[in-house]
Amino acid sequence: MHYTIKQFADLSGVSTRTLRHYDDIGLLAPSKYTEAGYRLYGEAEVDRLQQILFYKELDVPLQEIGKLVEGSQQDVNLLETHLLALQQKQRRLKIVIGTLTKTIEEKKGGRKMSHAEKFEGLKKTWIAENEQTYGKEVREAYGDEVVDSSNDKMMGLTETQFQKMQETETQLIKELVLAMEDNNVEGGHAKEAVELHKQWLSYSWPSYSEQAHQGLAEMYVADPRFTAYYDKHRDGATQFLRDAIHFHTK
Repeated sequence: MHYTIKQFADLSGVSTRTLRHYDDIGLLAPSKYTEAGYRLYGEAEVDRLQQILFYKELDVPLQEIGKLVEGSQQDVNLLETHLLALQQKQRRLKIVIGTLTKTIEEKKGGRKMSHAEKFEGLKKTWIAENEQTYGKEVREAYGDEVVDSSNDKMMGLTETQFQKMQETETQLIKELVLAMEDNNVEGGHAKEAVELHKQWLSYSWPSYSEQAHQGLAEMYVADPRFTAYYDKHRDGATQFLRDAIHFHTK
């Protein structure tokens, strides 16, 4: 069975304009064209669009989706991964919605939220996002007990501590960029970036060691997902931070 672009749009809820755009960028081409040049979509395109929409729901950029949907479109492991990610996203949204609902009730004259309640949802969301993105690799590297202790310590942070942790990370990024502009992993900005990174880790790590710090730096550069976290601020930032950590913690 084949669908015209209008029928495919009605079936999927994706506009004809978007379907044409997906074709233009090579993300979703029709299976064939009519003699008059109209697009026709078949079963393979139905499956591919389903995968595309799964990834869009997970906020994956279009340029990355194309790489991810290549290959078997009915791979059970891939579908199970989608389901797990969506379930985790659902749990995060439930936490945020709960906190927002309480905030609205307070603004309307209802029960006043404690300071701890206002930040509990944010901390839970932060932990959930980290578990989804990095949890498997971190647990394999450090063990469940260490990771669970880290999450417990995070949940125990006061409002002031949580804000300070976020401010520390912001300052860390600034120092890292300045150090890269100097192109000197041995300089003052690089040393300050490493110290701020250590302080940032202290908000969640049960204990600190230079060896563990260096090990984490290696994980940063070994896994593209970790690398992307710092490289989004400046290309090569992760490798630079890794080198600075090794120099200033030896």
